[in-house]
Amino acid sequence: MTFEALGLHTSILSALTEAGYTAPTPVQQQAIPAAIEGKDLLVSSQTGSGKTAAFMLPSLHRLASAPYAGNSGKTAAQEAQSARARGERPRFRPAQPKMLVLTPTRELALQVTTNTTKYTSQLRHIKSVAILGGMPYPKQMQLLSRNPEILVATPGRLIDHMEQGKIDFSQLQILVLDEADRMLDMGFIEDIEKIVAATPDSRQTMLFSATLDGVVGNMARRITKDPLVIQINTATTKHENIVQRVHFVDDLSHKNRLLDHLLRDETMDQAVVFTATKRDADTIADRLNIAGFSAAALHGDMHQGARNRTLDGLRRGNVKVLVATDVAARGIDVPNITHVFNYDLPKFPEDYVHRIGRTGRAGRNGIAVSLVNHAENMLVRRIERLTRQPIPVEVIEGFEPKRAAPSRSASRPGWKPGDGRNSKPGQRSFSNPRSEGGHYRSEGNPFAGERKEGGYRNEGGFRERSEGGYRNRNEGGFRAEGGFRNERPEGGFRNRADGGGFRSEGGFRAERPAEGGFRKEGGFRERGESNFRNRDRDAGGFKGPRTDAPRRPWGDR
Repeated sequence: MTFEALGLHTSILSALTEAGYTAPTPVQQQAIPAAIEGKDLLVSSQTGSGKTAAFMLPSLHRLASAPYAGNSGKTAAQEAQSARARGERPRFRPAQPKMLVLTPTRELALQVTTNTTKYTSQLRHIKSVAILGGMPYPKQMQLLSRNPEILVATPGRLIDHMEQGKIDFSQLQILVLDEADRMLDMGFIEDIEKIVAATPDSRQTMLFSATLDGVVGNMARRITKDPLVIQINTATTKHENIVQRVHFVDDLSHKNRLLDHLLRDETMDQAVVFTATKRDADTIADRLNIAGFSAAALHGDMHQGARNRTLDGLRRGNVKVLVATDVAARGIDVPNITHVFNYDLPKFPEDYVHRIGRTGRAGRNGIAVSLVNHAENMLVRRIERLTRQPIPVEVIEGFEPKRAAPSRSASRPGWKPGDGRNSKPGQRSFSNPRSEGGHYRSEGNPFAGERKEGGYRNEGGFRERSEGGYRNRNEGGFRAEGGFRNERPEGGFRNRADGGGFRSEGGFRAERPAEGGFRKEGGFRERGESNFRNRDRDAGGFKGPRTDAPRRPWGDR
């Protein structure tokens, strides 16, 4: 199938030919005709499958097919100049875009704007701008004053302009949510609902996401009307064109040496190294530059101008190694990226799919390498469980780990994800409290053996239960051996004195005296007229003040 068969505008077809587009991808083949008809779309497709063109080309076709009034009126700059000439203060008119594209990250917003400029090379009257965080407000006000037809924005900055009355959605015709699942993961659900509530109900809505389940599916049903669901590829689709492998490392030094060796591969053109923290991204980029690599860092703490320069250097080929956090896992479309290195594994398996999607774009081949510590083997299992394919473990000669790689349970015949999780042979669990061979343990097996008549085990466990429920229980209810020392007397304590209520042996040392309340021997001494001071030491109280010692000053004490 060709783009001409999709019924696109001739100006758009000319721009696609100049850009080198030859044939539509599967998601474009299904989404473009339905979007041209004006249907709402819910699209789930793999990253790098051409989603930007899938929603932008039919939208441009709709805008290009509408009658164009031309530049009969004055532009915003001309009206401002006329107002100043009349001695009046120029008023800012809110922008009234006809198409709004929401993206989770700045990089993705800039990528959509760049592609849109490419598609509208023959449609000069259709303007597109990007409104996102990190850009100065005066620059954004200048962009909005052009009253662009297409507005690409991140949710946070867009709401700022909406609250200030700089944007009016009364003329909006098309609403696109790109990477909707990522926006919800970043906590933008309230912002999205606020933006959607400000748009007309007659709009056409297109939602693109890696998954259409859970919260994404609930939100999609609320903001769309009788949508057409298109599922080309999901996050669990295998990346047949990307070679994936795992290298186990012992420590940080081993990981750094292995990364240096892998980056010197002659077949590598450009690479992206993903880290878990922004500080690691800066540190690794600096060390790679010292080692002779052309490297640069990219993370959320960088100013937008610095991020733009870094991405521009990557597209031009001046940057060979990009060290980035997950902010770059979505939104980088550089065809020359041949390798992706996971210096740190992502917290969520879905992010791994988007990370390795930076290579192998548009059907090209790529290599994804993960440097994994032995303690992170469970993260690898989760990724394999999501992608439903094992990731082979490789060892490079000279960089072998000291510890052997963990055994892969997936190699066992009949193994399923989750089988035998956190279990040991013969161990009881909540779902299986009794192991094979009996109820309780015996000498050979701690939890095997027949249960005795009294309810406890004879060998290896609890001893034989007698009639009273405890071993050799006497009439008094306590054991003769191993428990209390003698038979329980009538009074409840052993050898209780007639008048005292305390034991003679083994307990308190003497009978409770009739007067005074304290014992003379072993416990508290005899109580006299005074409670504490001025007692004789022999009488068992506390010593009185010394009169034979000189009184020392306070500072010498």
